[in-house]
Amino acid sequence: MSTRPKSIAVIIVAAGKGERAQGSGDATPKQYRTIAGRAVLARTIDAFLAFDAISQILPVIHPDHTERFDALGLSDPRILAPINGSTTRQASVLEGLKALAPSRPDLVLIQDAARPFTDPKVIGDVIAVLAQYDGALPTVPLTDTIKRSLDGREVVATEDRRLLSAAQTPQGFRFGQIFSAHMRAGNVRREFTDDAEIAEWAGMRVAMVMGERNNIKITHPEDFQRAERMLQGDIAMETRVGTGFDVHSFEPGDHVWLGGVRIEHHSKLNGHSDSDVALHALTDAILGAIGEGDIGIHFPPSDMQWKGAASTIFLKHAGDLVAKRGGRIVNLDVTIVCEAPRIAKHVPAMCTVISQTLGIKPDRIAVKATTSERLGFTGREEGIVAMASASVEVPRDE
Repeated sequence: MSTRPKSIAVIIVAAGKGERAQGSGDATPKQYRTIAGRAVLARTIDAFLAFDAISQILPVIHPDHTERFDALGLSDPRILAPINGSTTRQASVLEGLKALAPSRPDLVLIQDAARPFTDPKVIGDVIAVLAQYDGALPTVPLTDTIKRSLDGREVVATEDRRLLSAAQTPQGFRFGQIFSAHMRAGNVRREFTDDAEIAEWAGMRVAMVMGERNNIKITHPEDFQRAERMLQGDIAMETRVGTGFDVHSFEPGDHVWLGGVRIEHHSKLNGHSDSDVALHALTDAILGAIGEGDIGIHFPPSDMQWKGAASTIFLKHAGDLVAKRGGRIVNLDVTIVCEAPRIAKHVPAMCTVISQTLGIKPDRIAVKATTSERLGFTGREEGIVAMASASVEVPRDE
């Protein structure tokens, strides 16, 4: 098991003039324009202040924007004094890395200032993947057909969009590796499009996590209108509800997995994976809410790669499908029916596992346990039943 990183720093790249986003006579750089009364840059920083694990946030700003930055009134002690960026994004990031070098954080996240709606789950997923990879970035699958042209007029090829994804930020890295890569990239006569490309060029292993379609980068004047609508709730959402039911019989063993928690018991549950009846029911409930069938469709029991697999894998997949649709999980409710083992003392740990797996707050999760009053197969302690419901919000199809 990997150890938790000692420190995580964030570089907010805000050194541009944002000229493409200027419109209607407003010459204010886009990162200092307001959305619903709060500056874009302040909203972007707010998203990272929500993480206690983040120890430093370094804004990299344009040399002419010192007064604009000071006017934001940001006072959290984790926000470092801003430094001046350079003429390109790549060079500005390198200035930020140099400024952080004396404190030598374990990890660094690099974020575009113009992404004020980065979801906490996206940030958490990027950080989590860095336990196994040198770098990570959120991406979203492409939905439009992509055409290639050499002159901007004539189509010469159609790309396979199934192999393509759109990159977002924050992009996360192990600090020492990305600092070294950026230093070397500065001597190369080419401009890299983002930090992940520099990492790839340097031979680092970079993973993708599921991004979010609302994690927009404000680039053009109309993006401010969309941002205002997002905050005002004008993007039409609808609530959907799904239910799940699962049952597993007992067989000889010494523990059961329930709600992602290992519980000592005189028997274990029979099944292809870890037989976590609670997480199976919960996964089916989420899949049902978004019309994605059941757990067996996504993880067939005939596929040996899932033999003994942790059911948190299945649950996370269902959560990722909700995020892919631009939706969110509102609340989850699970009921476990058994005579034994006793569940109550394990409920807080179960809620924690589910919360961390799906990136939602524990107070949106209920886990309950009951008996069947010694009636039926559960009463005879032949197995365990779990029932679950899930409420999710997704954009309306229209």
